[in-house]
Amino acid sequence: MSSLLSTQYLDQVTNHLKKLHDEESESILEAARMVADQIKDDRLVYAYGPGGHSNLGSQELFFRAGGLMHVSAILDEGTLLSSGALRSMAIERTPGYSSIVLDDYELQQGDLLIIINAYGINSATIDAALEAKKRGIRTIGVTSRKHADETPEDHPARHPSKKNLYELVDVVLDSKVPVGDAILEVGNVEQKVAAISTFANAFLLNAMAAEAIGMLAKDGVSPPIWKSGNASGGDEWNGQFIERFKGKIKKL
Repeated sequence: MSSLLSTQYLDQVTNHLKKLHDEESESILEAARMVADQIKDDRLVYAYGPGGHSNLGSQELFFRAGGLMHVSAILDEGTLLSSGALRSMAIERTPGYSSIVLDDYELQQGDLLIIINAYGINSATIDAALEAKKRGIRTIGVTSRKHADETPEDHPARHPSKKNLYELVDVVLDSKVPVGDAILEVGNVEQKVAAISTFANAFLLNAMAAEAIGMLAKDGVSPPIWKSGNASGGDEWNGQFIERFKGKIKKL
């Protein structure tokens, strides 16, 4: 093994992504079918990452070059790190908060909600899943079974119900993130370094979106796809569709 930590990190990340590809392909296709069916009905797909860095997952799907225009990211200021990291952590542990967020985005029966949280235990995450179930909203969870199963029931971050996200959603994309997220050991440094959850979430989400687009194409549907505004013709391409989604996508 190379002594370079960056090489060790690369090896571990690529091995992890390969594992996700090999072991989660069936779930990716199942989730992709849900997304494709929603878009065939010209309905939005909501993505919510209720937790500090989990918000990156919802942003990965939203307004992204090569991504589906039908995705509406739930970017609530409560858990965004830009509003304060400690504040974010306190709010993600607040029971009942996510029901307010789902109200704010007007989610209702027949909607599709992707809930992204590597640990899958905090109150905002669990309440989002429970509230979705109550409202008749279908759900896809992007989370780590391992992390949830190995977190004690009395951990202060847990929802009062002690439930795990993977137990509550219709389809699980298991990110297989280890407890603590960081994966590299460095000499005499006590804590591991270099997180992996962002890579895992981004792969699962983009793989799901790509498969959904492939399914739509096979069904004779050409879904609107974002083109980078920094590429030639990007503004003109995106401009064809903007009015279609203005007023429907809250953060557009």
